[in-house]
Amino acid sequence: MKVIKKNYNYNCIFNFLDNPYAVCRKKGPEITMNIGQSISNKKALILYDPDAFYNLDAQISKSFAQGLAKKGWVSKIVTISSAKNSEDEQFDLYVFCANTYNWSPGGALSNYIKKHGQLKGKNVIAITLGSGSTKRSKRILETLIKQKEAKLIDSKVFWLLRPNDELKMNESNVKVAVEMAQIFGNGTAHILKTTK
Repeated sequence: MKVIKKNYNYNCIFNFLDNPYAVCRKKGPEITMNIGQSISNKKALILYDPDAFYNLDAQISKSFAQGLAKKGWVSKIVTISSAKNSEDEQFDLYVFCANTYNWSPGGALSNYIKKHGQLKGKNVIAITLGSGSTKRSKRILETLIKQKEAKLIDSKVFWLLRPNDELKMNESNVKVAVEMAQIFGNGTAHILKTTK
């Protein structure tokens, strides 16, 4: 697993009190991570824009990729800031992992989807993250994907505070979400294998 990280705009964090919407509008750091066998013929691109305070997005993205890897996939996990380096590559699956801000998916990820020209007819997974109130954000993310005429395979939410599994209330909610994301990745690989 190779991780590259650079160029974070910390002014975005420090200006949060002056402009709370700045965190979701500016792109975060450039991060690229590869998970799975590089010789695999099934490739996924997993995109997220890092939250300035919590790293649930990075954990969920990595865990989803590990689930795909168990079925022989290779995943390239990138932040929106580093996505430009993957524009010429072809992928069998696109995964958008969106943080929720003000009941909407983060601006940088939303803008990426709106401007991305290669989603028509592509397999897409939507993952919506938030403290617990994500219904509107999930709907907006799904609509953005459908407007690009992509094939929305599935859409799930994972929460930072609201229980992800009411049968595991004594466990860390983040840990439960990460476990569920890996199962989701594994299940997605199975669905795509059987629908081909």
